[in-house]
Amino acid sequence: MPVSEFDIIQRYFAGAGSRRDDVVLGVGDDAALLRVPPDRELAVAMDTLVDGVHFPYGTDPAAIGHKALAVNLSDLAAMGADPAWATLALTLPQPDTDWLEAFARGFSALAQRFGVQLVGGDLTRGPLTVTVQAHGLVPAGRALRRDGARPGDEIYVTGTLGDAGLALRLLQEDIAVPAMHRDFLVARLECPQPRVQAGMALGGLAGAAIDLSDGLLADLGHILERSGVGATLWVDRLPRSTAFRETLEDRPGLEVDWDHLPLAAGDDYELCFTVPPSRRAALQAALGGLDCGYLKVGIVEEETGLRCLHDDGSPCVVGAAGYRHFG
Repeated sequence: MPVSEFDIIQRYFAGAGSRRDDVVLGVGDDAALLRVPPDRELAVAMDTLVDGVHFPYGTDPAAIGHKALAVNLSDLAAMGADPAWATLALTLPQPDTDWLEAFARGFSALAQRFGVQLVGGDLTRGPLTVTVQAHGLVPAGRALRRDGARPGDEIYVTGTLGDAGLALRLLQEDIAVPAMHRDFLVARLECPQPRVQAGMALGGLAGAAIDLSDGLLADLGHILERSGVGATLWVDRLPRSTAFRETLEDRPGLEVDWDHLPLAAGDDYELCFTVPPSRRAALQAALGGLDCGYLKVGIVEEETGLRCLHDDGSPCVVGAAGYRHFG
């Protein structure tokens, strides 16, 4: 007996995520009814994932469900918002119940972790495509933005950079590396961890912030353009994971540029933010206890443009500035 879209919604998505008191009406009607507190502003983000573009063919559907929500929560984190609700538009070539069960499990597990309730969406037939819209709440007037960087601000990033880009190369070229490193790197690509706690902690501290989806060069460039400033990046100081470093050190024939991946590969979903030097102690107090870590990688300058330097002062030249869908 064929399964209908209404059966799929009821079975896999009607109860996805947390149950929130501020949801007046959720899945099952023409629209959701949501209660926004009077002292909060609503932050809204939306991303689409396409099979073969944003994840390789054959990716674990639980990982797709996780990532579809995670990339949106990362956008909310960059605004300093507390995630609240999500909607999901899912296009499927056919209603594969095993795939749906795994996808819903991955989506719902992350939603529950961050207190997000799925409140609506759409289900259609076609090439595999996942669109999620996430909604978060931020204290009025306290949202992080891209236009607040000032000369003299220090540039920081959370976590490590380049892991997802290296994982994609390993998968594309079927390169054998130690299982421990491969598992870590692939998890960074398929199941990114949105830095929600860090984003919320940066409220009132960071001058500007952005999440790193298209690569540090491209995304920091958005901050600089919106703020009307420039910057210098110290590429030798970019945080690289043990798995990243040891994989490249153990594979001297691997044709991957050490500098290119952390700067331009994308899919890191870390936060990049600027903070005045006078707030270093407050920054340590806010982020020091989080497991993601953070590191200073550059400085904002009055002269426009982005300059990438090695520690010896020599310039670092990177062939690509980040991921572009139509580049």
